[in-house]
Amino acid sequence: MSRTASRLGSLLLGTCCLLGIRATAQTLEEQARAARQRMVEQDLISAGISHPRVLEVMRAVPRHEFVPASQQRLAYLDMALPIGSSQTISPPFVVALMTEKLDPQPTDRVLEIGTGSGYQAAVLAELVAEVYTIEILPELGKRADATLQRLGYRNVQVKIGDGYEGWPEHAPFDKIIVTCSPEQVPQPLVEQLREGGRMIVPVGERYQQTLYLFTKRNGKLQATALEPTMFVPMLGEAESQRSVAYDDTRPALVNGGFEAATLHADRPDGWYYLRQARLAEEEGAPEGTKLLVIRNGQPGRQAQALQAFGIDGSRVPALEVSLWVRARRAQRGRSEAETPGLALVFFDEHRAPCGKGEMGPWVGSFEWTRKRKRIAVPESARMAVLAIGLAGGTGELAFDAVAVAPAE
Repeated sequence: MSRTASRLGSLLLGTCCLLGIRATAQTLEEQARAARQRMVEQDLISAGISHPRVLEVMRAVPRHEFVPASQQRLAYLDMALPIGSSQTISPPFVVALMTEKLDPQPTDRVLEIGTGSGYQAAVLAELVAEVYTIEILPELGKRADATLQRLGYRNVQVKIGDGYEGWPEHAPFDKIIVTCSPEQVPQPLVEQLREGGRMIVPVGERYQQTLYLFTKRNGKLQATALEPTMFVPMLGEAESQRSVAYDDTRPALVNGGFEAATLHADRPDGWYYLRQARLAEEEGAPEGTKLLVIRNGQPGRQAQALQAFGIDGSRVPALEVSLWVRARRAQRGRSEAETPGLALVFFDEHRAPCGKGEMGPWVGSFEWTRKRKRIAVPESARMAVLAIGLAGGTGELAFDAVAVAPAE
């Protein structure tokens, strides 16, 4: 049994807040465990996470303890959540994937860059000997340290500072995990990784990144590209070294026609957090020859593709969203909320949701159809996430030529 599992009795107050109900201590413990079990089964195992020790820890670590009270009802959904200071806690799948790819060993000493809420550090602490974690934002670092100490994680050390420089006093590290995105891997981290060690980092531009697994061989990093992703940018020295600027007055999607597939033959570049979504090739596709097909046979299960982009709502009052869509026996899921379609969610400068636009519902069966809609942009919006898919519904949707542009 993990150390966290044995601490459940001390977490009943937080669990009560999460569940929003009155119950006995035994019921609270059972429901907290059940919520994590559902998360692991529905969002981790079904998406390909298979490392037994990682799955055991994801069933045990109380994610709700690492998010603000206002977000605790969402703690066991596979989604990023705001934690203050314009930062977010990563979705559980991302935490599990990065942890699994590190291949954590009981004797490992791990450096984490970007403590955030402390959740990733807690997951690692259950699996390795020592965790050293650095947070550049003092408010977050202090809060995470307090949470980790309260929950009994004595093998985690938290430092307030710029993660670009690493933590040379405790180097070399067996593993390094970076939970924010630099444009290039900081050289100090390369130097502080032991020979043969692993490092996992989301590298790239502000809204388009690739998650890389690096192995150090003969003093150099050997890279394996894993999948497209989107993390908050790495601040401090890494931010000052960025060379690619983003114009948030001209928002647009990358690879909206799904023609580019350089990392995986069955998954498009530029789109992330794909669930039950695969590329197909058809001569009759509306644009080019490739399209994205999303299928689901289990109501409530995720089936989607996402892409984020920057937008200045004070300068872009509306967007025109367009796409081609085809449906095959598409149906709603367990409720009206689980409806096949498109959702465009806006976030403010603090990465808190500030508005939403939708297209659909697309149910039943129909051939390729062109869809267009003008969607108002909240003035406070600074980022948007576009999601296409079944949203818990069942059947099949196919997409092509998905685009967004400032409305005329």
